[in-house]
Amino acid sequence: MLGFFRSIKEDIQSVFDRDPAAKSLLAVLLCYPGLHALWAHRINHWLWRHDFTLTARIASQWVRFFTGIEIHPGAKIGRRCFIDHGMGVVVGETAIIGDDVTIYQGVTLGGTGKEKGKRHPTIGNGVFIGAGANILGNITVGENCRVGAGSVVLRDVPSDSTIVGVPGHIIFRNGKRVVITDPKEVNDPLSDVIASLAKQLQDVKQTLKTMAQDDNQPQELDLTHLCLKEIHSTSEKEL
Repeated sequence: MLGFFRSIKEDIQSVFDRDPAAKSLLAVLLCYPGLHALWAHRINHWLWRHDFTLTARIASQWVRFFTGIEIHPGAKIGRRCFIDHGMGVVVGETAIIGDDVTIYQGVTLGGTGKEKGKRHPTIGNGVFIGAGANILGNITVGENCRVGAGSVVLRDVPSDSTIVGVPGHIIFRNGKRVVITDPKEVNDPLSDVIASLAKQLQDVKQTLKTMAQDDNQPQELDLTHLCLKEIHSTSEKEL
């Protein structure tokens, strides 16, 4: 019980540390549904672990009704988690959230199908998850990562990374910009098309270079211009 009240104190302090809109203790206690949802979840999680599963599920649904935040009682949440605004947040049964995690509204920590066992994400310590992000499946987001708003994360993310996009791809790692040189690294449904176009363009450049050498044309020949002409010519034939 002492640990429960200690965690409440930490949760309140985390609001003041991370939300400049927090003006007073009374406002934090009364106006932050993320806190209410977390405190209720700790009770519901205790009930879940002690086999009062139906009671825990019913209680979690009432919390959802009053706060707009749905946390399955089986989920494991660490210390000083901060759910800001919170409306529409969904945390699945086998999700694991580390310490000092910040979650904004509309975030989903969900599954990708009807598989059994561990099917929800594991979120490392110090992770920031922007509004509307979806982290799906039994994947791991490493410590101190930042997940951009609206991102859809389907693969493991190494620690100290920033990930954005649909599907998510890493743009920063260990403070350094990550430049995608291979279109397949994006791993979205259009990546094969992009990779194919890139290969075709490279083949056209090589062909034109060979033609220029065979015709003894100057090496300074503008291959880009020739590529554009070749592509334009090909397009006209197809039309």
